[in-house]
Amino acid sequence: MTSRPWLKAYSPGVPAEIDASIYPSLVALMEESFGKYADRTAYSFMGKDLSFGQTDRLSLQLAAYLQGLGLARGDRVAIMMPNVPQYPVAVAAILRAGYVVVNVNPLYTPRELEHQLKDSGAKAIVIIENFARTLDQCIAATPVKYVVLCSMGDLLGGVKGALVNYVVRKVKKLVPPFSLPGAVKFRQALAQGSRGTVKKPEIKPDDVAVLQYTGGTTGVSKGAVLLHRNIVANLLQSEAWNEPVMKRIPEGQQPTGVCALPLYHIFAFTVGMMLSMRMGAKLILIPNPRDLPAVLKELSKHVFHTLPAVNTLFNGLANHPDFGTVDWSNLKVSLGGGMAVQGAVAKLWLEKTGCPIVEGYGLSETSPSASCNPTTSTEFTGTIGLPLPSTDMKLVDDDGHDSPPGQPGEIAIKGPQVMAGYWQRPDETAKVMTADGYFKTGDIGTMDERGYFKIVDRKKDMVLVSGFNVYPNEIEDVVATLDGVLECAVVGVADDKTGEAVKLVIVKKDPALTEERVREFCHANLTGYKRPRVIEFRTDLPKTPVGKILRRELRDKK
Repeated sequence: MTSRPWLKAYSPGVPAEIDASIYPSLVALMEESFGKYADRTAYSFMGKDLSFGQTDRLSLQLAAYLQGLGLARGDRVAIMMPNVPQYPVAVAAILRAGYVVVNVNPLYTPRELEHQLKDSGAKAIVIIENFARTLDQCIAATPVKYVVLCSMGDLLGGVKGALVNYVVRKVKKLVPPFSLPGAVKFRQALAQGSRGTVKKPEIKPDDVAVLQYTGGTTGVSKGAVLLHRNIVANLLQSEAWNEPVMKRIPEGQQPTGVCALPLYHIFAFTVGMMLSMRMGAKLILIPNPRDLPAVLKELSKHVFHTLPAVNTLFNGLANHPDFGTVDWSNLKVSLGGGMAVQGAVAKLWLEKTGCPIVEGYGLSETSPSASCNPTTSTEFTGTIGLPLPSTDMKLVDDDGHDSPPGQPGEIAIKGPQVMAGYWQRPDETAKVMTADGYFKTGDIGTMDERGYFKIVDRKKDMVLVSGFNVYPNEIEDVVATLDGVLECAVVGVADDKTGEAVKLVIVKKDPALTEERVREFCHANLTGYKRPRVIEFRTDLPKTPVGKILRRELRDKK
């Protein structure tokens, strides 16, 4: 371990280390919660609650069904669904049966889905019918033999479930035609499983729990191998980090979190679903975070304490006319991750909710959380905070040597949450893991004397203007404070004179905003080589389903 100046900046009561060995596996952790909190609500979805006890029973039925298919221990089972209660049931079932969860983005194209199913070697998939057509178009080229087909209303009860399914299929027409002849319906699989029993495998800390595919924004999508002990460690780290403010929840109130980020994404998977499981918390499942009126309508019905989100979601909610219909006064943790939180968004969020956004940082490869600002912070720091308990972070140069003090370097992370490697890609693993066990993130950062880390940018996002390094995050942060700007993104474009030039793409909040006004503002706030050469206005920015801005696409469409 390097010297750890950040420990002095921890919130009172947060330990320097956590002990992940208290659970041999995620299954042991889940089963403890199923017993301890059996009568409590685990998930709330479309007005229907599912208890921990019901989740326990349903997941055992599905686990027995999966084992009955003859899958071998360690086989991969994919899940391709939005945030519906069948998701956590499927996760618990797959892990309890001794298999490996493969989280799949439900908005994948057939080409992307085929790659992930082939790469992971998944033998079975639990999929919602809305996306079954995508599977239909590629299943023949994949190793998938077994399909469990869910529908939106499966766990909403007879009448309500049937009504929801009717609306989804016939009114909103959200289920394109498909043909998957061997598919078994979710409720049928449960019924079959209820007649069998689960043979409980012994699951050890070093067994694989999840294959978490990286977004693919840096090239081919790779599966980060997350072991049971990786995810156990990360949710215990997150729990310890949140404890100073979570203990302020009044006696008798069940801790409640909002899960608006998709569960297939590691941020929601660990910090939403798994952490809630550990704490006996209720999780409000939001199936479509892009439908802001529906999100706010759902939140208006609940008392809730935690909201993990990305900058675009905080921004969208805070600027929405229905924002005031929700009671935000119980919010204890607004956790920003997935992309840089902009200062202007954090300022507005604090003004409107009284709960500051604490920005964290992590990657699929770190299960995901590596650092975070203290949850007791009262203001936005513009940093990614401090390394979590049991985590070491440092800055390295291109040769892997420690960067000189005060100099930017590539952030490297060591801790119990760091992946075992990339699935069946030892060459790719070797590129990112150092001999002494650090994971090189590809993010360039600095560290101040207190141990706070700040990202200046991704290696590949840096723009080189006449030999000067320009970091898009800096320009985006500045431009985001200009009145009339809703969102913005910066990329480098080829330039005859300077090699590369800065291109700024803006989504307007105020239609009256002009290019001239933007240029004046940039002239006043940015040195010459950082000022945008090209300014473009758009109605929206290309984003991943999690809400991360796809700079690559902006770069491609010059």
